[in-house]
Order: sequence, then structure tokens, then C-alpha cells
Amino acid sequence: MIFKNNIVLSFSYELSEIKSAALKIIHQAGDVKIWLFEGDMGAGKTTFIKEICKNLGVADTVTSPTFSLVNEYMTVNKELIYHFDFYRLSHETEALDIGADEYFFSGNLCLIEWAEKIPSLIPESCIKIRIEPENSNKRKVFLFK
Repeated sequence: MIFKNNIVLSFSYELSEIKSAALKIIHQAGDVKIWLFEGDMGAGKTTFIKEICKNLGVADTVTSPTFSLVNEYMTVNKELIYHFDFYRLSHETEALDIGADEYFFSGNLCLIEWAEKIPSLIPESCIKIRIEPENSNKRKVFLFK
């Protein structure tokens, strides 16, 4: 997926401000259902996804689907959210084996960590959220459309 450096939003936040940071991303995403999360290991992708889910009304415990590849969450409004972690994939066909393409075109929100492992499977209509640590308590977020 090529975003041509179309940064539509960038900001820094302290970890104590993660709720407002997540709300900014939710607001900017609009109706887009495929959200790609990019950042080094330990940058805070899963932590940010947890806060997004909380703000969208997920009451379930949100954890990284590192071994299961996908977790399914239900919001209080009975909407499904899919959370993917493709870090352990060796090949894109492994994502196809779990039906990733069906999830992506389900119309439900899909939050995807390590999407760079499956570049040809990502739908055109998506956003990318890049998270970079500035220090142990501060993150920089870039939103690309």
C-alpha cells in the first residue's frame, strides 16, 4: 500500500493522554474500516489499539493476537471489531488461510498490526497510523490516508 506521504494528522502525546490521542484518530478515520498500525516492536501499537477499542465501546479484554493472528471484539452496540497481528507470518498465504480477505471485506473495523507482511492483501481504502516513541512516556503519531 502506497500512501505517498499523505500525512493528514501528526501529533505527540504523553501516555496519560492516550484517550484523547485515540479519539483524534477515531475522528479522522471517518468511515474507513481498515486501519494499519505501523511502528517498531514496543512502540505502543497494541496499547493504542486497546484505547481505541475502549473508546469504541469494547468491554472485552483487548490483547495482542500474536499467536492466534486475529481477535474478535464486540462493542456495546453489537458491532464487531477485528484485531490482527501478522508479525509471525512467513508468507501472505498464511493470512489467506485464516480468511483475512473475508475479514477485510466484511464491513467491520479491522485493526491490523504488521500489515507490511501482507502488502498485496490490504484493500485500497485504508488508513495507516504510525507510532514512534519519543521517550519512555511520549509517543508521536502520524496518520496517513
